Amino acid sequence: MKIDIDGLEVLFPYEYIYPEQYTYMSELKKCLDSKGHGLLEMPSGTGKTASLLSLILAYQRANPFQINKLIYCSRTVPEIEKCVAELKRLRAYYAKHQPDNRPFVGLCLTSRKNLCIHPMVSKERDGRVVDGKCYALTASHKRELAKKDPTVDICSFFEKFDSLGRELLLPSGVYSIDDLKDYGREKGFCPYFTARYAMSYANVIVYSYYYLLDPKIADMVSKEMSRNSVVVFDEAHNIDNVCIESMSVTITKRSLDRAQANVNALASTIQSIREADEEKLKSEYNRMVQGLREANEARMNDQILSNPVLPDEILQEAIPGNIRTAEHFVNFLKRFLEYLKTRLRTQHVVHETPAGFLKDIFTKVCIERKPLRFCAERLRSLIKTLEITEITDFSPLSHICNFATLVSSYTQGFSLIIEPFDDRTPTISNPILNFNCMDASLAIKPVLRRFQSVIITSGTLSPLDMYPKILDFHPVITTSLTMTLARPCICPMIVAKGNDQVAMSSKFESRSDIAVMRNYGILLTELASVVPDGMVAFFPSYLYLETVIASWYEQGIIDNLLRKKLLFIETTDAAETSLALLNYIKACENGRGAILLSVARGKVSEGVDFDHHLGRCVVMFGIPYVYTQSRILKARLEYLRDQYQIRENDFLTFDAMRHAAQCVGRALRGKTDYGIMCFADKRFARYDKRGKLPKWIQEHLKDSLCNLSTEEGVQIGKRFLRQMAQPFTREDQLGISLLSAEQLANEEIRKSIIEKVAA
Repeated sequence: MKIDIDGLEVLFPYEYIYPEQYTYMSELKKCLDSKGHGLLEMPSGTGKTASLLSLILAYQRANPFQINKLIYCSRTVPEIEKCVAELKRLRAYYAKHQPDNRPFVGLCLTSRKNLCIHPMVSKERDGRVVDGKCYALTASHKRELAKKDPTVDICSFFEKFDSLGRELLLPSGVYSIDDLKDYGREKGFCPYFTARYAMSYANVIVYSYYYLLDPKIADMVSKEMSRNSVVVFDEAHNIDNVCIESMSVTITKRSLDRAQANVNALASTIQSIREADEEKLKSEYNRMVQGLREANEARMNDQILSNPVLPDEILQEAIPGNIRTAEHFVNFLKRFLEYLKTRLRTQHVVHETPAGFLKDIFTKVCIERKPLRFCAERLRSLIKTLEITEITDFSPLSHICNFATLVSSYTQGFSLIIEPFDDRTPTISNPILNFNCMDASLAIKPVLRRFQSVIITSGTLSPLDMYPKILDFHPVITTSLTMTLARPCICPMIVAKGNDQVAMSSKFESRSDIAVMRNYGILLTELASVVPDGMVAFFPSYLYLETVIASWYEQGIIDNLLRKKLLFIETTDAAETSLALLNYIKACENGRGAILLSVARGKVSEGVDFDHHLGRCVVMFGIPYVYTQSRILKARLEYLRDQYQIRENDFLTFDAMRHAAQCVGRALRGKTDYGIMCFADKRFARYDKRGKLPKWIQEHLKDSLCNLSTEEGVQIGKRFLRQMAQPFTREDQLGISLLSAEQLANEEIRKSIIEKVAA
């Protein structure tokens, strides 16, 4: 269908459009018109991806000189595949209703592990191993050697791409991961490098957050993206955590030992090369003397993203003389590693700033700040000069050099904490150095500066006013949309007490209470007796999940649950969790029914959709606060308080409620879907908690549903499921048959309904 959005003709690849989708596209257009950034929240399952793609592609066609590329960032490979499928549907709709001869290329980029078609390398499961073997087969010195010696093993797919692939552009179309691999097999080209090269002329690129936010990856992959691009961060409720993770480094005694072995290997390699070919090291020294002129010129021409690991003013300098020669640099690394080892020999917790660390290292081992800044760049140059192919072996040393560059580049926004043991095993000596980023804006600031429009969107961004503070930007559009429903297809409720009137809560004082854990088990058992098919239960942490399950075994609750449904448990092992999910789906499909016990912030809570019969009820046991005794968290809370005037409790509650909303949101994946959202903790009833839930949940969470006992909650759930079991009409899905007066208050919705009824 064709829609007019403020004068822009938009092709929408479905027979009808929801009112919230129309409003969403209107707000998105305002954001693009103003060339600013936007923060948009719309409920899960209401066609957010289709709305985004339809509006931006129509805007791109109407204003080709204003927007030449859409960069769509998502979190996981399944979400990337979903976006590509939606883009394929939209392009097919354009081909049918508005064909033109303009070339259009949409593609997704993911890791080498997912795109490799080499018969041997593709068998590896570890992504780092695949990256290392790929480099070993495609390194320039290895390819030069292969020209002289045909027995040297190189990648034929990369060779053919390098000789022919750069001249042969991808045909117009939308390419998923499998499409790229099929194209690579057909042409004999490497799919990964084909996609990397095609990014320069592609109209739409779909890839992971880290390709833009992690400076080590962004400078290699996203450096040629033009300013006239629109960036979309979908499912971005955790974007601040992604930013912090990409800029933080953790060092252990084991990683230092491995880095020491790397340095020794470098020293022996340098010695052997000096004896055989000293000219190679001299040529590298000459390059060091000239400085990083190419990088400087590229940045002066504004061609690439700013790199937070190595700021522009540093790149304009030459590498310091005391680390230009290979031997001097290796000796420098040895001193640096010895210093780090002495810092880890501590019996108490050390908390200091980067400036304090730099002062201490200069005082004790006379290492200055300037050479530390260039460690990461200097190591990359040396490994290339020494023609080392097994770069995976040198990842520990690379990790240490990245830390050296970070700690010497930033004096604010970071905190260095050295702990003599892990909190989980306080009796075992296991020293850890955590260099943590406290300011999420450091990673996203280059992106916000670089591109004219950045859209941050998700189904659970509430409260919206927190993101501009922690990301330090000023959005031109900040909108939270609700879901228009003909009938209440979600049933949120807060179960605050058991039938014995004992309050339910996972707070520290009562979480180990046998009565509380028993009431949680009874609630799950009673719900399992009335809810058909699949149920998902979320716990605040893995430790609490294990504690509760152990208690349920002793009380016989596990046996009662197994009489009603099969039971599956998420663990920290990814393979075990994947197997549990597979069997959970199988049990729901064959009618046996199943319960999946999961953890907030785990794999299941983020990337798995329990649509229709896979998730008729989601239970959130307790409020998923982070571990508040973590010294890293305390340092970040202190920083947020000092820099952005965000109170500790406000941020902790915001973080807990967005994860709770993300967990229960797994139950609703569309307007034809329905499910029960059960919050099992009396603290959810307080307004400071309820008020931070998304609007589309709040509007259904009436006061009468906020202080229920187990029996009352089960009866309400039973009545809701009976009502939802009635036939679902097309008018219900459109949301025009039984709208309440409160929902009709929105004038835009009212007008659209009148027009449809009149037609």
